[in-house]
Amino acid sequence: MKAQFDFIIIGAGILGAAVARELACKFPRKSIVVIEKEAGPAYHQSGRNSGVIHAGVYYEPGSLKAQFCREGLDATISLCKQYSIPFEQCGKIVVATNEQEEKHLAHLYERCTKNSLNPQMLTAKQIVRKEPHINGVAGMWVKQTGITDFKQVTDCLFENATGKAPVTFLYSSRVCQINEEPDNIAVTIQNNGRQRTIKGDYLISCAGVFADELIHLQGLSCDFRIVPFRGEYYRLNSRFDGVSQRLIYPVPDPSMPFLGVHLTKMIGGYTTVGPNAVLAAGREAYAGLNICPQEWWRMMSFPGLYKLLWQYKRSVVSELITSLSKQQYVKQINRYCRMINVDDLLPYRPGIRAQAVSLNGKLVHDFKFVKSDRALHVGNAPSPAATSAIPIAKSIVSQLG
Repeated sequence: MKAQFDFIIIGAGILGAAVARELACKFPRKSIVVIEKEAGPAYHQSGRNSGVIHAGVYYEPGSLKAQFCREGLDATISLCKQYSIPFEQCGKIVVATNEQEEKHLAHLYERCTKNSLNPQMLTAKQIVRKEPHINGVAGMWVKQTGITDFKQVTDCLFENATGKAPVTFLYSSRVCQINEEPDNIAVTIQNNGRQRTIKGDYLISCAGVFADELIHLQGLSCDFRIVPFRGEYYRLNSRFDGVSQRLIYPVPDPSMPFLGVHLTKMIGGYTTVGPNAVLAAGREAYAGLNICPQEWWRMMSFPGLYKLLWQYKRSVVSELITSLSKQQYVKQINRYCRMINVDDLLPYRPGIRAQAVSLNGKLVHDFKFVKSDRALHVGNAPSPAATSAIPIAKSIVSQLG
């Protein structure tokens, strides 16, 4: 196999797949290589998310998140329709359960309208008419939100890419060195104990939780660290497969960084609840006790982590309690759906959210990119990155000329 390509992509998640397709469409005669440390695509965040096609409810108007999410909503649904990928534009209801949450809901309504959505406010009676098993003092219905299987979306994007340009996949290949020269960029990979060097004209890194590591590996300046948060989900007993026709979300506490435990109908007909957000012991520590000493030291030696945890100490304690106690987890759900109890929670796959944190301990809320002459690293791409993958890829490739 040749060792010289026009474009090198690191990461075979949905962002890497979207970039590969966009490059193949724009440069059909150029060669592309995709490097992935796992044995196949969408092994981590892209294959372990809630499957929600977000509409842009929560994001600051004018931010990249708001822009790419709105564009990505339409692009994702269009792709699903074109290639018969299962999806449903079922909508979501954000439920307020007390007077304070109702005030926060009014703020969300304003944000939705600024993000070109058309939300509808609901009274308690209107909520029950739409969703008989859901209770709240007020609600907001956003009909554009949908669901799909992002693993299938990822596979489709790669199939599109391979149909339009020469694409090579190097799976089970871990990047161990990146060297940028005036006339090329070289990536050294390790596969089955052997090293080899791949050269290209340009590199796009979509490395998820390893984003900061690869930025440092290239010798670029990086003013943040990736902190992994484990999201724990449960699948509900099959008697709840039709508990709601729409996605049901609580009103998020604006002083907290995450959205809260929500009720999600899934492609496949079943329902999940989650996620919470607990500091993970490592970037791939899906099991709570799966501690890698090297990973643990990487996090514990980052001063910004302690500032972050102190800033959100109330949320840290609350999320940890839901992780340790199913009863406390269920209490989060019972605020808007009283009929679910502990025995209804069945095991389901957890996920890891790659969250960039600045050196002074602040969450990096928007998408973030780090560039050099021959490389672009996707530094921060948390939710709604899956929804936004296609417009993110278009933006990246448009910068290549």
